[in-house]
Amino acid sequence: MHTLSVLVENKPGVLARVASLFSRRGFNIDSLAVGPTENPLISRMTIVVNVDDLPLEQVTKQLNKLINVIKIVELDPAASVQRELLLVKVRIDPSTRTQALETAELFRAKVVDVSTDALTIEATGTRDKLDALLRVLGPIGIREMVQSGAVAVGRGPRAISATPSVRPLDRSA
Repeated sequence: MHTLSVLVENKPGVLARVASLFSRRGFNIDSLAVGPTENPLISRMTIVVNVDDLPLEQVTKQLNKLINVIKIVELDPAASVQRELLLVKVRIDPSTRTQALETAELFRAKVVDVSTDALTIEATGTRDKLDALLRVLGPIGIREMVQSGAVAVGRGPRAISATPSVRPLDRSA
């Protein structure tokens, strides 16, 4: 697995162009997350691809040719923090309610919605942690789930940005 952090111009159609480039080259995207950065003109795409049998360099060179792509960095798992978000709705009854609540607590997840026959749990973590949570909740009865793509940032003070110093966005307005 390879994790790419791609800074792109925040413009319509950029996501479609990037995704179609992967598709044309025969690469399957395992995970894709896109969101704003500290600069409102720039978005960050976190793309996870499994390209063991194909050279990743081929894709990064093609990505660099796209006009809206500003910067591409492959993030080393040991030198980055990577997380995903999971929302899972579990079927519960009086006999499984305590087990579901204890499982959520064990995985440091939050219960975000409760009804008489369902419990919705929010968990963040690595893909392995979330897969483990799903394995434990499976026998209880997963009714519905949604999992985000990975988001990632390098560890330490170094930053991947388009400009050396970008003024933080004022989100209070």
